[in-house]
Amino acid sequence: METPSLNTFLDYWHFSMIIGAVIMTIVAIIVYLAYHVRVSMIREYKDRYDFINTKEIATYKGVFLCLGIAVMLAINLYGMGKLRDIGVWFFVRLFMSMAGGTLVTYVAFLVLEYYYPTILNKKLRKWRYTPRIGKSGNKLRLLGEEEEDVHLEEGMLAEENVFSIDYDVWVDERSGDVKIEKYPGHLQAMKCNSCGFYTMKVVREEVVREPSKDSPGELIKHYQCYYCKSVRATAFNISTKAVDDYKHAKRYSFKSNKNIDMVRVEIHSSLGGKKFYEFQNIGQAQKFLDEYDSDKPA
Repeated sequence: METPSLNTFLDYWHFSMIIGAVIMTIVAIIVYLAYHVRVSMIREYKDRYDFINTKEIATYKGVFLCLGIAVMLAINLYGMGKLRDIGVWFFVRLFMSMAGGTLVTYVAFLVLEYYYPTILNKKLRKWRYTPRIGKSGNKLRLLGEEEEDVHLEEGMLAEENVFSIDYDVWVDERSGDVKIEKYPGHLQAMKCNSCGFYTMKVVREEVVREPSKDSPGELIKHYQCYYCKSVRATAFNISTKAVDDYKHAKRYSFKSNKNIDMVRVEIHSSLGGKKFYEFQNIGQAQKFLDEYDSDKPA
């Protein structure tokens, strides 16, 4: 490609498109590499888990945003050798470049939002369950749900019982050292202002004003802390009447834990697509199904 003469506006325009596309591509590569270098520098598996869980998708969105801009700038170079003046084709090409860059970015964001979490979950499970090494240099053992309870405080047990927080307990069976790691649970619970644990859940909902064609209704949600029993109420507007999708869904009960290493629950909802949950035993899965509310985010 010949170096533009920079004698006209179009020469400057095309030259800036080339430089811009190159810069945005380089920025995308640098952001991607810098992220993975940062991950590799984190020694603690729990810290690596937290960093990946909170940063990876956001970082990849930034990478694809830069690539989308690079694509937009590159499309603006189409037919640069034949374009002699600012006419209809110039603006058509500008519109096509914006549409192309937006399409690339939008598709990438959709993949990262809906498909990539499944891949990310496998990566997170790897770092969560990779055997830990204790302070004494001994390999730690991950306790099962029944074994770990003796090492957890009452508030921690309450958080696990409402599925808002999940704790892993690693034990050095030689020295007796215990390492407790905290992970997000399967269901949403708020932080209680009284005890500080994430055990505040909705116990009752009351419609005090039905929604109408001209005005929204009002819903009062009553919360209670599973641990310290503190209560509070919050008012919400109702714009439309909610459809209860799963009130009449068939419920399943399990008979035995024999030969079962993991239970995977897949929930399909017209409100939120598909969601997947994994449990270490049948008892956990059954209690989760009893607690689950399809109208609340998980």
